[in-house]
Amino acid sequence: MTPTWHAAMISPQQDFDGAPRLRKEFRLEEGHGAVVKATLRATAFGVYEAFINGAPVGDDVLSPGWSSYEWRLRYRTYDVTALVAPSTVIGVELGNGWYRGRLAWHGESNLYGSELGFYGQLDIEYADGHVQSVASDGTWQAGPSATNFNEIYDGQAIDARRTQPGWSKPGFGGAGWTGVREVEFDAGRLAEPVGPPVVRAGVVRPVRVFTSPAGKTLVDFGQNLVGWLRFTVQGGPGEVITLRHAEVLEDGELGVRPLRSAKATDTFILSGGQDFFEPTKTFHGFRYAEVTGWPGTLTEDSLEAVVVHSELERTGTFECSNELVNQLHRNIVWGLRGNFLDLPTDCPQRDERLGWTGDIAVFAPTAAFLYDVKDFLQDWLLDLAAEQEAADGLVPITVPDILKYCPQPPEFPKPESSALWSEASVWVPWALWEAYGDVGVLENQYASMASHTRRVEGLLSPTGLWDQGFQFGDWLDPDAAPDEPWAAKADTGVVATACLYRTARITAQTARLLGKTDDAAYFEQLAGRVRASFAEHYVAADGTIRSDCTTVYALAIAFDVLHTEGLREFAGNRLAELVRDNNYRVSTGFAGTPFITHALTDTGHADEAYRLLLEEGCPSWLYPVTMGATTVWERWDSMLPDGTINPGEMTSFNHYALGAVADWMHKAIGGIRPLVPGYGKVRIAPLPGVGIDWARTSLKTPHGTVSVEWRLDGGALHVEATVPDGVEADVALPGREPFTVQGGTHSFTADAGLLAT
Repeated sequence: MTPTWHAAMISPQQDFDGAPRLRKEFRLEEGHGAVVKATLRATAFGVYEAFINGAPVGDDVLSPGWSSYEWRLRYRTYDVTALVAPSTVIGVELGNGWYRGRLAWHGESNLYGSELGFYGQLDIEYADGHVQSVASDGTWQAGPSATNFNEIYDGQAIDARRTQPGWSKPGFGGAGWTGVREVEFDAGRLAEPVGPPVVRAGVVRPVRVFTSPAGKTLVDFGQNLVGWLRFTVQGGPGEVITLRHAEVLEDGELGVRPLRSAKATDTFILSGGQDFFEPTKTFHGFRYAEVTGWPGTLTEDSLEAVVVHSELERTGTFECSNELVNQLHRNIVWGLRGNFLDLPTDCPQRDERLGWTGDIAVFAPTAAFLYDVKDFLQDWLLDLAAEQEAADGLVPITVPDILKYCPQPPEFPKPESSALWSEASVWVPWALWEAYGDVGVLENQYASMASHTRRVEGLLSPTGLWDQGFQFGDWLDPDAAPDEPWAAKADTGVVATACLYRTARITAQTARLLGKTDDAAYFEQLAGRVRASFAEHYVAADGTIRSDCTTVYALAIAFDVLHTEGLREFAGNRLAELVRDNNYRVSTGFAGTPFITHALTDTGHADEAYRLLLEEGCPSWLYPVTMGATTVWERWDSMLPDGTINPGEMTSFNHYALGAVADWMHKAIGGIRPLVPGYGKVRIAPLPGVGIDWARTSLKTPHGTVSVEWRLDGGALHVEATVPDGVEADVALPGREPFTVQGGTHSFTADAGLLAT
């Protein structure tokens, strides 16, 4: 239900170091009986924290988050019935956040506006039906907070000497407060959020406090995470504690070069009494912290790390007999947690942290297994569609798209649709449809899906190929030079044309599901033309695909681009041969990596898929694990074997894209995949291989929990599967004819000797 707004966007008359406080004191109206319900709705230019009579109104932080503010400014709704009193104060703290803070690597700030603002309304319903509305307007007051600096990238500075106790409670009369002014705001931009809020999702305690070779005090939390540190401390008035954050160590010191220009530094000035510090207007990606100025002795009990991300329910689990693989899976989960902070970002630590579309385009199936991300990603897709509509159908490479406001060098390519990246407009809704079975996702995004597909059709060359213009291609191919991440082995036209074929097919299927028969026929014909052009120009008579590397075969197989079974068989054999020839080291980048293990097992090469997964040399999925990684890296060799950081300018230690292999782990090793969207019917087909002796996988579906556990015992494969009531499961095991079971727990055996070795 859309609320009736009476509010105005208000801004403090003074900036107060970019972190002003606002307050409004009032009394409940008399003569209407008891308060039945009190609801606060709030949003801001910047980020806000709201209080009623000194108590936080909710558990959320960094609200309203980051959306495409030009078209969607989300507000949050809070039940504050228990907080109002005869004399009540609404208090609000503001910070720069994404709205006014520095964004991207260009050093630009104020990309959405130069003024902080608050827009809110408290509606109080009484027993007789009367509603009292207290809204933001020109009668509010503004004053200073203890924060004198705040930036998402650079950190927060808090001076406890500036604390004003009771500022959000009745009767406060602190000094330095002024008025506010109403600023221009189009309330048509207000949007109720679809996705969940950002919250404090957990706490991690230090595992070690130690001294670096340079004499610095370092704290190791044992896990690369996203959030901030908090603590209570007492020291002399004016003493300063400084915290610097980093994901890794290099030569025993903080490895800060990957942060580029992000300072990731929090500063706390002590009051002389007992002070509590928690910097809630920033966040950092870190495992290690350097602490200077701590009064007394710093121990593992002195401070804690607060894990911050969007509030998501865990749905999928995986565990197996190989502990390195288990750590890889944990790394993938932590990578998701750190990068699903209000929107799906590429990384959480450097001067970037943007909603890169290519990363989530390939990771969405994995995300939708591990967590319930339906609402989270639907919210982001609304921003994608808004940006796309404003750009004449062009899906930008980041959403929200702030790059359009940033100066670009002359050699930078003109913005245009980019294969795999722009495909997020189609692939992400389809992944949500397959995971949750909610056709409403497709209905909401169909216009965006169709618009992207038609736009790319207009970019095809006379040959019918998508082979013109800049493409990211198989980004971060491990054979590319550190400073040339685009220089992949795979021909960019092959990658782009294969991606378009998949996109056209999905768009056609979506149109048919929605009853748009004319559109369905149109996109089916487009897919057919693209497939024919791919075969004519990229596939040689003997089946060799142009550039003859693992990525092109993986995509051709996974996307079903090849039009004969013979060509598919050749591609599978050639892919397996290339994997073997490379000694099972990874040879794919962003495009090929999510699909290569699927392509191998789908063409009968499970042994090569297993050996590829289990390889520990660099580059491989397990190499970072052997180097102590606790999240997935951006590069296969973000840290080199000698412990030094990759010299490339882009070197993140928390990037989930290459963790998309977990989708194969869940479906092939775990043996769970949907036969209809939403898992109303499932396929149970675990595919054991050499190097893993048992595995157990579970998924909480819309119909209940599906679980599969298997183990190898001598010459036998033992499987136990649980299927929700009302769900049918097709079971495929080695050496046995496929069969079907209904809801319940079932045990099966098969001949393990028939497995690939």
